Amino acid sequence: MSPRRKILVVLKGYPRLSETFIAQELLGLEQAGFDLTLISMRRPTDKKRHPVHDEIKARVVYLPEYLHEEPIRVLKGLLAGFSKPGFGALMKRFFADLPRDISRNRFRRLGQALVLAREWPDNGEWLHAHFIHTPASVTEYASILTGTPWTCSAHAKDIWTSPDWDLGQKLGSARWAVTCTRSGYEHMKALTRREDAVHLSYHGLDLARFGHFAGERSNRNGSDPADPVFILSVGRAVEKKGYDVLLRALALLPEDINWRMDHIGGGEELSKLKELAAELGLAERITWKGALAQEDVLDHYRRADLFALACRIAANGDRDGLPNVLVEASSQRLVCLSTNVSGVPELLSDGENGLVVPPEDPAALAKALETAIRNPDMRKRLGDAAEERVRDHFDYHSSIRQLSGLFEAEWQKAS
Repeated sequence: MSPRRKILVVLKGYPRLSETFIAQELLGLEQAGFDLTLISMRRPTDKKRHPVHDEIKARVVYLPEYLHEEPIRVLKGLLAGFSKPGFGALMKRFFADLPRDISRNRFRRLGQALVLAREWPDNGEWLHAHFIHTPASVTEYASILTGTPWTCSAHAKDIWTSPDWDLGQKLGSARWAVTCTRSGYEHMKALTRREDAVHLSYHGLDLARFGHFAGERSNRNGSDPADPVFILSVGRAVEKKGYDVLLRALALLPEDINWRMDHIGGGEELSKLKELAAELGLAERITWKGALAQEDVLDHYRRADLFALACRIAANGDRDGLPNVLVEASSQRLVCLSTNVSGVPELLSDGENGLVVPPEDPAALAKALETAIRNPDMRKRLGDAAEERVRDHFDYHSSIRQLSGLFEAEWQKAS
C-alpha cells in the first residue's frame, strides 16, 4: 500500500446536524486509516451535536466566514500569495470567473483560499471538497495557488444550483468527483469529456448505528381517536422538502381518519409552515420538535407508523439527492411515502418497498397517506422490504471502500 497523504477536507460548515452523511463519511475514512484535517468555511450554528461528531478525531480549522471580520488574516493571506508560483494563474482564473459571477461571494471564496494557502494546516498534501459549489470554489482556488491536487464530493443542491460553466470548469481541473445519485451523476457526466471525472457513490448508512429494529409495529389504522396513527417527517423547513405540499395533503385526509404528526428539523420556513398548519386547521395535530440529536431521531423512527417527505424541485432548481432520512427510516422497517424526485426512486419503488407519488400533488400524496394509514399489514410488508433494500445496497462501508480505492489509486500514481 502506498503511503497515505494528509488530506485537507474543505466543508461549508462543521459540525452540522443536517449533514450526518458527511460526518459518517469522514469517520469512515479515518477508520480506514486516512489522515484528515477539516477546513470549515463557517462556524457551527447548531447547538447540538450527533455522537458521530464526537468520534471524529480530525482537527477543525475555521476560515474567515466574512472577510471584513478578520482583515489582518486576509491581508496576510494576500501578501503571502504574491510569492506563490500559482498566484498569476489564480488571478487569471478569478478575473475570468468574476464577470460570470459578480458577487461578494466570489471575492469571499478568493479571500478564503488565500488564507488557506498561507496557513496550510498540518502540511496538507491533498485537497478534498464536500459540495461542488462554494467549498469547491475555495478548494480549486487553493489548488491553483499551491499546486496541490484536489478532488470533490458533490451532493444535490450544489449540483442543481450551480451553472453548467462552473461545474464543467471544476470537473476539468479536479482529479475526480463523486456524487450520490444517478441523476446527479448523469448530469455531471454530460458536462465533461473525461471518462474518469465522475463516479457514482451512494452515501449509505452505518448499519451498526442504525441496527435492526426487532420491535412490533402498531396496528393503528386511524379509527381510534384515542390512539391516532403517528406520522413522522424529518427534514429542514426549506422549499425543496415540500412541507407545504405535505400539510395540504394532510388537510385532504378524510375526517374519519385520526392522525398526529411530529416534524423534526430546523429551517427558515418553520414559522410560515406553522401559520399554514393553523390556516388548514391542523395545528392541534402537529408537533414541531426542532432539530434533535441522532439518537432521538432514531427513537422516533422506531415509534412512528409511517414516514412522509414530499420532495420537490425548488424554484431555483435546488432539490434533494437521495435524502438520508429516507434511508434511515427505511433501515428501521418504517414505511416511507415520498415523491419521484432525483434519487428517491433509487431507494423506493412504489408498492414494493414504499409509496411514491409525483411531486407538487397534494391529492396524490393524500391518497397514498390514506392507503398507508388504513392498511397496517401493508405498512409492515413495505417496511420490511425497505429494510432489506437498505441493508443489501446502502451499507456505507461500500462507499468508504470506493472512496478509499479512488484515493489509493492517486497515491499509487504519485509514487
